[in-house]
Amino acid sequence: MFTGIVTDMGEIRTLDKRGDLRARIATGYDTATIDMGASIACDGVCLTVVDLGPDWFDMDVSAETLSKTNLESWVPGRRVNLERALKVGDELGGHIVSGHVDGVAVVTAMAEEGDSTRVTLEAPKELARFIAPKGSVALNGTSLTVNEVDGCSFGINFIPHTKAVTTWGQVAVGDRVNLEIDTLARYVARLAEMS
Repeated sequence: MFTGIVTDMGEIRTLDKRGDLRARIATGYDTATIDMGASIACDGVCLTVVDLGPDWFDMDVSAETLSKTNLESWVPGRRVNLERALKVGDELGGHIVSGHVDGVAVVTAMAEEGDSTRVTLEAPKELARFIAPKGSVALNGTSLTVNEVDGCSFGINFIPHTKAVTTWGQVAVGDRVNLEIDTLARYVARLAEMS
């Protein structure tokens, strides 16, 4: 489990296509404190550490994960949002995030509002019903509050701090981003279907 509070911006060093995709990610984390088999959210996708070095870790990405996320667009040099898994007693600053991406949203518009950036995204139709104004979503692993919803479109506001410590400072119209809907929204919708 994660919170959607990004704690490092890693960088893709290498990508190696074998049976699965092996990604080497440079990190500012102290890798001596990372166990083999640990879970790290990479752009919101929960991946397993399969190898470690002094300032990097390797993850294997399956074909299934590539088909459901934006990881197929990873290239060496790309920055990625990183978050280590929660430990008992950690602060829950964002919302409960599983790292199981539901689909991909597309950035359709951007506008500067003061020091912040308003971003409009288009969600897949089958996921849009789970997105509500003032609800939470995780986008590329970042816990965010939804401002407004209009059909499949929804808006997010990025403050300067978020743009500085995550990859959201580099976002552009047309970018595909990993979308994980709020777990509570999923269960509320399921209960409503059953009544």
